[in-house]
Amino acid sequence: MDSYPYKNNNAKFVDLLNSQQEVVFSFGQDTGEASKGLTKQKTKAELKAAAEFDTMWSIKKEDFAMKERMSRMKLLESLIAKQEPLADYEEALKKKLISELMS
Repeated sequence: MDSYPYKNNNAKFVDLLNSQQEVVFSFGQDTGEASKGLTKQKTKAELKAAAEFDTMWSIKKEDFAMKERMSRMKLLESLIAKQEPLADYEEALKKKLISELMS
């Protein structure tokens, strides 16, 4: 027995589906003519959305860079403000932060 009984009766199967549904199913392939008109409309909307996304992304990148710089400055300030002598790794971090922030 076939595992797919509608193999030879595709048109009958589509007719059966159409009779049971409000949505009409088609048998065969689309010509693509209807989708060609929508592509041009989507392109304009997609371009606008892409431009808005690029603008938002550039603002986010600038914001992230500023927050990163502020975080490094606060860390450097805390290292400079320490009263006791700095450990070797703290001294190396301090020198690295100074060189990064001054460049």
